[in-house]
Amino acid sequence: MSEARFLTSAMGREGWPPADAPEVAFVGRSNVGKSSCLNTLVGQNKLARVSKTPGRTQSINFFDLGTDKHPLRFADLPGYGFAKVPAAVKRTWDGMIGEYLAERDVLKLVVILVDLRRDPTDLDLAMVQWLDRTLRTGLLVMTKADRVPKSRRISHQAKICKGLGVPREASMLYSSHEDIGRKELWQRIRTATR
Repeated sequence: MSEARFLTSAMGREGWPPADAPEVAFVGRSNVGKSSCLNTLVGQNKLARVSKTPGRTQSINFFDLGTDKHPLRFADLPGYGFAKVPAAVKRTWDGMIGEYLAERDVLKLVVILVDLRRDPTDLDLAMVQWLDRTLRTGLLVMTKADRVPKSRRISHQAKICKGLGVPREASMLYSSHEDIGRKELWQRIRTATR
């Protein structure tokens, strides 16, 4: 695997990079740990910008991390939910995300991040249902697993899966602070993008 690098930011189709590599999109509500997940996944602290202010990612950010023989691209989508941004900006995000998820031919996997400590929101459910309707392959990744006692992680995971109607085998636990889930997530990404 070559070192991951930022490729481009896009507010719409005209800014998408050429469709010359399989893509994995990362989605989730604001403050779920999406940037931290991306950074620890690729082993770089500052690839995706981490902010304490929800809603900082306002465009789709593309990152190349494959090789010439095995190209791979990540797409970091704006967070939804908690961001304190004007309604017009949220509508723009909705359109941008929807267009990308519906129309990007090289999109092979959508990683939906939810906080293991929290109940899923209506927006999380809407994302899961939307992926089902459009026949996109999704993977539910439950972040911040290190903040839940080991004895409760499986029951939290089962509860979230039930609430979202996702089979347990289509979900996994992840922690950016402890080595939980990194190898499994890479394995699932490789399987989806072969």
